Amino acid sequence: MILVVCPNPSIDTYAQLECLKFGEPNRLTNIQEFPGGKGVHVALALQEMGSKVSLLGFWAGPNGEWVKSQCRDHGIDVGGISLSGNTRKCYTIQSADKRLDHTELLEPGPQMDIQSFESFKKLFAKRVKQAQLVIISGSWPMDSAEISCQELVKLCNQNQVDVILDCTGVQLQNALQENITALHLNEIEYKETNNMMPNELKSVSMLALTKGKDGLNLISNEGIIEGKVVLSKVISTVGSGDCLTAGLGFSLIHNKALQDHARYAVAFGAANCLRAELGMLYREDVERLLPIIEIKEKKYAQ
Repeated sequence: MILVVCPNPSIDTYAQLECLKFGEPNRLTNIQEFPGGKGVHVALALQEMGSKVSLLGFWAGPNGEWVKSQCRDHGIDVGGISLSGNTRKCYTIQSADKRLDHTELLEPGPQMDIQSFESFKKLFAKRVKQAQLVIISGSWPMDSAEISCQELVKLCNQNQVDVILDCTGVQLQNALQENITALHLNEIEYKETNNMMPNELKSVSMLALTKGKDGLNLISNEGIIEGKVVLSKVISTVGSGDCLTAGLGFSLIHNKALQDHARYAVAFGAANCLRAELGMLYREDVERLLPIIEIKEKKYAQ
């Protein structure tokens, strides 16, 4: 079983807006809503590929109940705890105005308190014992303790369970004090970590550094594996990084080689770009893409 943690779920919303008139009312012409949050996207991708997935999160209000129900409709085992307030909405603007198109508006979401996290930690401590792999993906609710992610990673280490992280900021900085099987960062996030070189990430076995259309660099002690695929058409890139994280987890759970880790990660991420639904993929797209992923391997100089 793969245990996925989504600390800050959301309702991801496509919102169509012809143009933005400052200081005036702006009417959205259409909206489409999808279950979201990085960890939710990871769980949905893994479920589509036939993996046994359990999703834990912090859920709040009617929005949180809606996201949970959508995940359960996809066959995902969902748990976690409830927070006061309401799970956030994240809006992606669709517009003919190129300056406005794909602008994102992110609500802050609910607040975390110490008691809520302690309850979650107890639940996680029980569930991690049943997991083959843990993926912790996404931002944390407001007022979360800065060591929240680190505490979960520590429990993974204590139970000798591999863990993949996709997070940034102080949560990542503290989590790096523990052993991490794989870390996913995009180029912007990597720069925000002060451009740490791979040998400075001593606690990380693999760094999955994504570079948009230029693909993936999977960095480990063995060298760098570059993975890339050229798509003739891209419908949406929203959630492709989350699906890439899922692909890395899928490959790890099946004991595949480093080249396969890169191949599956790129195939999952690219498959997401072929689907209109935010943060989701089709199994048939993944299977079609796998044979055409370009892989290059660079060994370190002896």
